[in-house]
Amino acid sequence: MKTKTLPRCLSGKMNTSKHSFNILGDLKVEIEVTDNPFGLPLEVLFEMAARINKKRSFLFVSKILGKHIPVHPHVSLLGGAALALLLHNRLQKLPATELDAMIQAFVEPDTAKGIYEALRVSPLEAEEPLLFIAFAETATALGHSMYSFFNGQTRFLHTTREVVAGMTPVLEFEEEHSHATAHRCYARQATFFDGTERVVLVDDEITTGNTSLNIIRDLHSKHPRSHYVIASLLDWRSASDKTKFVQLERELGITIECLSLLQGQIRVSGGPIELERPKLDVSLGYHDIPISRHYIGQYFTPVHDQTIIAERPLHTECYMRDTGRFGLDTLRQRGLEEQLVCAGQYIGSLRTGNRTLCMGTGEFMYIPMRLASEMGEGVSYQSSTRSPIYPHRQQGYGIQNAFSFDAMDCVGTLNYFYNVPADTYDELFVFIERAIGDEQEASFVHACRLTGIPVIHFVYGNQ
Repeated sequence: MKTKTLPRCLSGKMNTSKHSFNILGDLKVEIEVTDNPFGLPLEVLFEMAARINKKRSFLFVSKILGKHIPVHPHVSLLGGAALALLLHNRLQKLPATELDAMIQAFVEPDTAKGIYEALRVSPLEAEEPLLFIAFAETATALGHSMYSFFNGQTRFLHTTREVVAGMTPVLEFEEEHSHATAHRCYARQATFFDGTERVVLVDDEITTGNTSLNIIRDLHSKHPRSHYVIASLLDWRSASDKTKFVQLERELGITIECLSLLQGQIRVSGGPIELERPKLDVSLGYHDIPISRHYIGQYFTPVHDQTIIAERPLHTECYMRDTGRFGLDTLRQRGLEEQLVCAGQYIGSLRTGNRTLCMGTGEFMYIPMRLASEMGEGVSYQSSTRSPIYPHRQQGYGIQNAFSFDAMDCVGTLNYFYNVPADTYDELFVFIERAIGDEQEASFVHACRLTGIPVIHFVYGNQ
């Protein structure tokens, strides 16, 4: 069987180009774009940066995801919508021309809200059952957003790096190049993975595709089906990488299709940045700003599972049920969207400034992103991450400054957030799924205060 790559150019021709990025020192990434069906300028999609990771020394810093760079929340949501439309058009054998207005929103973010709201009114009908699985931590919101635009017999789950007490992972697999490699899939519904429907795997980018191949192997060994789709914003697989897909198709008797907004190949030269961690930005100075704390658990349904942290005592605070970590279906997604509108309006009423930064934490991205989208004008969104990236103040470089803190759910592990320049925001809203106490939060509070943003709110998803 043959691996297919989607979409085809609207004109029927390949839009090819070559680009070279000198990142830092002797680190160089050369890109040959082989398919750019919507003619998107690369600078609209990403900037480059150097990762502090010997397994992979570079990073495509997405301008759509809402992870490392603050973006308009509706632009991030439309990233998922674009992939949803590509998949829908492929399954219905329709042209991709209606994506043009959405793609324009990536270039002109002020148009994103109107386009997003129009799409929400008319969800895409899934004429066959679909199972969506998004990869933690970066693609949890992208996958959830993609899933949210479908109506029909669909289900969604995102992988997690967490170990949940009393629950056995349905799937376990590795992401070899990642800073934290282990992925787990939990599902509160025992039959969640049963069935033979098409599986849609969602990642922000495919570099080698090994992560997707790993989960397909594990899933197919336990719950086999014949069709898999891999959806991503960027697809950088080499010819040898694509050969691995063809080999797995033949081995398992399956079909794997890939869809993306941009496709090409990359060549990397030079070594990784040899640093232990990003340099903390202390240039803004420390401000002893009081933290306002708010709880929105009354709007959402909790689950009482606990977390094992490296064999330490368990965290007993409630998860939120419908983040996607434990599985969602269409009915629950509809209920979640209603809850998000109400909670977002409440949080929006707490605003005191005109320039607001909203920040999700780790895997907890989609719900904060949707809340940010309901809070009015002048709102930007990003998320903290476990990925260490080297900051450098230079135009066109993806990571301008860095703030580090002790991970709230894993003692001794650093997390980060990036690209918060001085005198940019009046107010910061930080969204945390589970409140875990002042001691565990102290390092994160300190990092937030270092930004110099004069008003800081912590918003918790549980009571």
